[in-house]
Amino acid sequence: MNYDGDIIRPPSEANSIIIQVTVGCSHNKCTFCGAYKDSNKKFRIRSNEEIAENLSFAAQYCGHQKRIFLADGDVLILSQKRLLLLFKQIKEYLPHVNRIALYGNAKAIRSKTVDELKELKRLGLHRIYMGLESGDNDVLTFVKKGETAASMVDAGKCVKEAGIFLSVTVLLGLGGTLGSIRHAHESARVLTEMQPKQIAALCLMPLANTELGALYEKGAFQLPDAKGMLIELRELIQHIDCNPVQFMANHASNYLPLSGRLGRDKESMLQSIDAALAGNSPLVPEKFRAL
Repeated sequence: MNYDGDIIRPPSEANSIIIQVTVGCSHNKCTFCGAYKDSNKKFRIRSNEEIAENLSFAAQYCGHQKRIFLADGDVLILSQKRLLLLFKQIKEYLPHVNRIALYGNAKAIRSKTVDELKELKRLGLHRIYMGLESGDNDVLTFVKKGETAASMVDAGKCVKEAGIFLSVTVLLGLGGTLGSIRHAHESARVLTEMQPKQIAALCLMPLANTELGALYEKGAFQLPDAKGMLIELRELIQHIDCNPVQFMANHASNYLPLSGRLGRDKESMLQSIDAALAGNSPLVPEKFRAL
């Protein structure tokens, strides 16, 4: 498979065929994200020939894999015409694939009508991963997300109306120590309004090649410690009112791996956090936490 630079994909797509359609991220201004900051990751859309080459490789060597994930950061930014051509290419080369997933930022999602999203769903688009990061408008402005809570709710509702599985990511710690609880409460409020099918909560790990990482190193941004992250996670879960929704906080960055369904498993997850806060459950050691 021919990839341009490192490939980023959601943990749940570990067993999927990864086809790189775009290189980098169309926004790439978020101060916390270092995934596409290298000079060789300037955003571009790969040519039909490059994509066809990788689809041909997948057709030859990935016959047992039924899912495909389209990388990098924002394939949904492509025009509808180009996306339709891409999805037809996938069907031509990989007729055995029954599920297509991709990242979609809120701007890209809103660039499509609900009918256009439904058209992509008919051609196999099963899941869109969207990074909310925070429901707090002050935090979103601070990290240069380029969105408001309301604009991301609008995007999420478009995905839901189209009948596409919506997975939303929240970044614990992004509000810093002072804004931690507000960040949790506002994120829970927005998620409740959005009603996604899946929520993933990761812990912020400041990276040296990011603006936020530089502020952290200077002491200008205070990150919650392990206890603070757990309290924030507890507040987030406590205030989410989505039923049912798959909730996951089992990424390698998390101090306490949790997963379950809300509201069925809400109380048990809260009890697990309380046990960890009381020192009765072990946390993941710092040396084992990673992005």
